[in-house]
Amino acid sequence: MTAATVDIGTHSDGTVIIAPHGDLGDDDAVDLRRTLIQAIRHTRPLRLVLDLGDVGELDPINLGTLAAACHLGDDHQVAVFLDHPRPEVANRLTAAGVPAHRMRHII
Repeated sequence: MTAATVDIGTHSDGTVIIAPHGDLGDDDAVDLRRTLIQAIRHTRPLRLVLDLGDVGELDPINLGTLAAACHLGDDHQVAVFLDHPRPEVANRLTAAGVPAHRMRHII
């Protein structure tokens, strides 16, 4: 990603963790989408966690990308969770169609 950085790791139980850092703007959308699709469609873990604890802002394109990732995960039997979103980000994600049960540990 250009303006934001992202860390990708795998937990011992096979959960893939994607942790973006910084503000996610339109210049990050393609890379974020590519990373999520690679994880969901090709790696296919049982769980994919997007740790949003270090994300300040999400533009509308990235909000839609995260909402679509939840639905894509359902199609590929990958449980997608969004951990540690800030309350204002969590509200925007809910408005974008992310089910409330996908968001955990709102900070």
